[in-house]
Amino acid sequence: MPPARSRAAGVAALITLATVCAGDAVARVFPFGPRNRSVNDLGNQFVPFHAHLWDLLHGRADGGLLVNWQSGFGTSFLPDLGTYVSSPFAVLVGVFPRDRIDLAVYVLMLLKTAAAAAAMTWLLIALHKGGGRRWMAGVLGASYALCGWSVLEASYNVMWLDGLIAFPLLCLAGEWARAGRRPLLGPAIVAMAWIGNFYTAYMATLGAALVLAVSLLREPSPARERLGVLVRAARSVLVGVALAAPLLLPVYLGSKLAHPGWTKQFTPVSWTDVFARTLPATYTFATPALFIGGATLLLACALAFNRAVPGRVRWLWTGLTVLVTLSLQWGPTHLVWHVFATPNGSPYRQTFVLSGIVVITAWMCLSEGWPDRRALLGGGAVVTAIALAGAGGRPATVFALPLFGIGLAAVVGGLVLARRGQLLAGRAASARRGRHVAAAAFLLTGALVGQAAATTAYADRIRLGRFDDYPPWGEAHTERAAAVAAADGWPAYRTDTGRLQIAGNDPMLIGGQGASYYSSHTPAVLTRTMAALGTGWTSNGRNLQSLDNPVTDAVFSIGARVQAPLGQEPVAERSSVPPLVTVRPPGPSPAYGRSPFRNQELLLGADVYTPAVRGACPVGTEVYLWAPDFTGTARLGSRAGVKLRGGQPKRRAALTPLGTVTTPGARVSYDRGAPRRATVECLDTGRLNAAVAGLKASGAVSVEVLGNGVSAQLPPGTKGTAVFAMPAIEGWSCDGRPAGAYLGLVAVPLDGSRTRIACSFRTPGLTAGSAMGAAGLLALPALALLTRRHRPEETRPSPVSDVVAAA
Repeated sequence: MPPARSRAAGVAALITLATVCAGDAVARVFPFGPRNRSVNDLGNQFVPFHAHLWDLLHGRADGGLLVNWQSGFGTSFLPDLGTYVSSPFAVLVGVFPRDRIDLAVYVLMLLKTAAAAAAMTWLLIALHKGGGRRWMAGVLGASYALCGWSVLEASYNVMWLDGLIAFPLLCLAGEWARAGRRPLLGPAIVAMAWIGNFYTAYMATLGAALVLAVSLLREPSPARERLGVLVRAARSVLVGVALAAPLLLPVYLGSKLAHPGWTKQFTPVSWTDVFARTLPATYTFATPALFIGGATLLLACALAFNRAVPGRVRWLWTGLTVLVTLSLQWGPTHLVWHVFATPNGSPYRQTFVLSGIVVITAWMCLSEGWPDRRALLGGGAVVTAIALAGAGGRPATVFALPLFGIGLAAVVGGLVLARRGQLLAGRAASARRGRHVAAAAFLLTGALVGQAAATTAYADRIRLGRFDDYPPWGEAHTERAAAVAAADGWPAYRTDTGRLQIAGNDPMLIGGQGASYYSSHTPAVLTRTMAALGTGWTSNGRNLQSLDNPVTDAVFSIGARVQAPLGQEPVAERSSVPPLVTVRPPGPSPAYGRSPFRNQELLLGADVYTPAVRGACPVGTEVYLWAPDFTGTARLGSRAGVKLRGGQPKRRAALTPLGTVTTPGARVSYDRGAPRRATVECLDTGRLNAAVAGLKASGAVSVEVLGNGVSAQLPPGTKGTAVFAMPAIEGWSCDGRPAGAYLGLVAVPLDGSRTRIACSFRTPGLTAGSAMGAAGLLALPALALLTRRHRPEETRPSPVSDVVAAA
């Protein structure tokens, strides 16, 4: 690794680390202060998934790479792995203590951001050596890693940061294809990028293709030679994607089998709002985070006016920047960037690619030296016009324009000093030249650090007011985890973390084997089944909540449930439940109806509820309320109220226990008037106990659970249907045949001849993906041979130098 390039990459990484930490420290967010950092899906999804990865790495997880037994009563884990924790950086969580998982994820964010800075710096110097300006490549590389998209959006969507790293690396792979070099390393980088995060890798691949196209156009060459470059690049991408297919195909099919999320139509925001996001200290969720640092923006805008740079280079890179910017706002190109589907959240997730292209454009402005006065005046005029137009946009804050102005002044001063230092000649002027360069570096780096740190701090504070937040691991987590661990009896029975959640994925974060599950891959069959039984949800049905109900506890074999009232120590309540595999008598398979009470009875196989009479239940029965769209408080008699939060389709209130009737005539009341759609029914615990005893008597004698399957020993002569307490998701097979389903659960017909049944799970797409991966491996030697055969002799490095460079 060339020392100068390594130093520049190291400087970029250090600037990035210092800036992000400084911004977080100013905002006093975790780990530098008392404010929560884990907003939105960071605390609800990503931290728990990393906690589950920690458990897998340490051999403490219930399940393996194929089946996650802790969430959703048994779900496919490989799609979640490929979506949330397949980054090469993710395994580093294993070196942290389990109760410091939030710190581990924060450190991963820092390392990924720093790696993106180093990768971009390496790319810039590969595109143009830069002479004595290589230190500026480090500043520009840091500005890429500190772009608004990174510190405002990807910092709490940590998987996306792999795309931030992937873009410059994929551009490097394109340069290798152009030069006919490193035929094995190129596909390997493509594979790692798509494995790390396929979603942003797709966008990064599109961006790298555009960069390669400009690189081919900027230097005249025969059309046949350009076509050869494109063929080599396409081969690298195809082979790399094939290598990643064992993970990509299960992720793709997992998305197809998932419960649908929100459907949105793309509507471009106003251009004043777009321009406003180029300013520091701005933040809105639905606009492109275009902040890139004053120096980068000024140099990119100055390229068109810099006559020292060849005209073809000036107009190609300037044109590419403009076209990609326009593509953010046009519906058809928006769909192309987002795999032809408008995302549920921010519709400008491709912004990091534009940021990378702006950084490359800025570096091209320095390709022939520091810009002169004409270039700076022209670029400054454009930047000022953008800032003034953005100052009237909705995202602009009172801090934005002053921060921008101060930073721009520092940037202009730094560039002027750098040019003066360049013009100094002779040995006597070397000391003065060094002082000029040092002052320029101080001003340019300081402007970036100041603006980016302020943007980071502003976003840290503003997000807490706009999103739900989730506390880092603390005493409440420790107490809940201890209660779960003390009661755990898996696989004899399940332990549920309780209805009062810390996060949407409490089973992965805290422990146990409950119903709670939140993922982009929440199976549609799981959501339908739990919805029929009266579960609550958020995120339009993808964030399923624990259902605190003894009937569903019985059918799903939940023998321990943690109750954690506010201000009290968590306690695990135990109950006698059937095993994981039970038997239903012979007969036609029933179907769910509209009432969750009747549906629970169908699955249980017994009538245990009776409707309340005039809103009251008999003494000794348990009262349950079904009001999925009600938001407010409901109470039984004079008891403490129970809060519900409904409003379909986004939110759904669960079928809720209100307590046991101790006083005749106790009625259900509401703080906001009776809901339009509400049903109150009474649970007879005596009937429930009898039904449970029957299921235990006829159920499995023993159950064995593995990371990819479950087997059960049944009493001799058993007939009917064996029902496994797990959702009938795609991929289950029993005794060599595709598994059947009974009211949404895995089922196997029994004719009395078998006493042992075994079911195994294979992730949909794993077989075909593995075949594609094997084909990719076999294609690598042929790819290397083809590249070497068609490489010009003068560009062929020696085998030793090629190995060193690849390493």
